[in-house]
Amino acid sequence: MASRMLSGTVAERRETVVRIGVVADDFTGATDIAAAYASRGRRSVVLTGPGEPPEGNDVVVAALKTRTAPVAEAVEASLAACERLRALGCERFVFKYCSTFDSTDRGNIGPVLDALAERTGAEHVVVAPAFPGNGRTIRDGLLYVGDVLLEDSPMRHHPLTPMTRSRVAELLRPQTRYDVGEIHADIVRAGAAQLAGTLAAAAEKYLVVDTLTDDDLVTIAEATSGDVLVSGAAGLALGSARGDADPSEAWPTPAGRRLVVCGSASARTREQVRHAAENGQPTLRLDVGGLASDPGGVVRDALAWFTAQDPASAPVIYSVGDLDDVRSGPEAAARTEEALSRIVEAAIASGVTQCVVAGGETSGAVVNRLGVHALRIGGLIAPGVCWAEGVTAAGDRVALALKSGNFGTPDMFVTAWEVLR
Repeated sequence: MASRMLSGTVAERRETVVRIGVVADDFTGATDIAAAYASRGRRSVVLTGPGEPPEGNDVVVAALKTRTAPVAEAVEASLAACERLRALGCERFVFKYCSTFDSTDRGNIGPVLDALAERTGAEHVVVAPAFPGNGRTIRDGLLYVGDVLLEDSPMRHHPLTPMTRSRVAELLRPQTRYDVGEIHADIVRAGAAQLAGTLAAAAEKYLVVDTLTDDDLVTIAEATSGDVLVSGAAGLALGSARGDADPSEAWPTPAGRRLVVCGSASARTREQVRHAAENGQPTLRLDVGGLASDPGGVVRDALAWFTAQDPASAPVIYSVGDLDDVRSGPEAAARTEEALSRIVEAAIASGVTQCVVAGGETSGAVVNRLGVHALRIGGLIAPGVCWAEGVTAAGDRVALALKSGNFGTPDMFVTAWEVLR
């Protein structure tokens, strides 16, 4: 099959714009999928707080912090976001979760998907946590990270959602009240009409769809173009019909200092920290152990260190250098997120205007502390990572790059600034 790579006849189709509402389970995922829609010429905005969004957007993304929240809290917040999006005129909905299906047997993907399916009246929902551009593919129902199964990837050691299985249906079944089936590549490669018919005839409510290439994303998007609800990773947006917005439009970056903060323990983020250090960027490992007894002191020390660095540099403050640094459990994670968000808040007050934040939970903590209520999507740094502009509660304009822990090139902390103008 000749590859269209999202630029052939089908991928370039135009259609009547239906406002799409996305419920994203973390902040990095929200900017990830918004950037993907923007790359397809769709005017996109990410809502990170209350208030009315800017006018003129045909994709509205509600950024939540529900990936590892208590199940009932995650469901309640997701339903509230769905109703808010519906009130803003959204007619189709996407439940966005991570391309590594980050969850436990309790959820939160299954319970939230059940609630959204029931609220929207969806009869069948595709489950497509694939993003081939970032090496996340599904083959024969199994989720791969690069060339290895999910269970053999670094996600096996995630401190909050360790992924020890690779069959997506097996991951989802303990979390949901409904049946879960699979649709393999032979059906997808037979075309959108065949896939749509198979979806409609399926006995199961949720269908995990094989996705090996960008062509498959196009086919899935065509087959589900009339569905009220779909679910998966940002790859779903890359198969959508093209809009008429110019994705090269960007906003001028406010001048000021730079900062990188990392709450992620992922292998890619640790690699990015090492690369930054090897290339002369100042780096500081946060005293995570000290946060339990003297969080204020740890934050003050980190800020004093940052202030002493060359104003032209891009200092990196990180929580995990290797897996021995991981402090497991939600309390330790919450302390780290709180500390890093306080550091960013103080740094912005003292002149930082450009900040990279690594880790979904950390990104949510930072944006919430800053009081940013909406993010305007800017330049793409790497697949799944973009710059976004927000205004803090204090009125400061800031450029934020909210990065999922496993995303971005190894040199991202060095090169991300080149995308800004």
